[in-house]
Amino acid sequence: MKLNQQRSQIKSGIRVKIILKQDQHSGKLTEGIVKDILTNSSTHPHGIKVRLTDGKVGRVQLIL
Repeated sequence: MKLNQQRSQIKSGIRVKIILKQDQHSGKLTEGIVKDILTNSSTHPHGIKVRLTDGKVGRVQLIL
């Protein structure tokens, strides 16, 4: 299991790259700082869903 799939690895304030819903086909990543963790389960196969400080919502693909 990769780190981006484990909720315990994601903390508010860390820098991550997420994939936005509308970018899932292109694979374009968006970088930002985690504000809120939106996934309640401890793991998720597509990555933990977060809200960034700028309000964007997506699934974590990379922890920086």
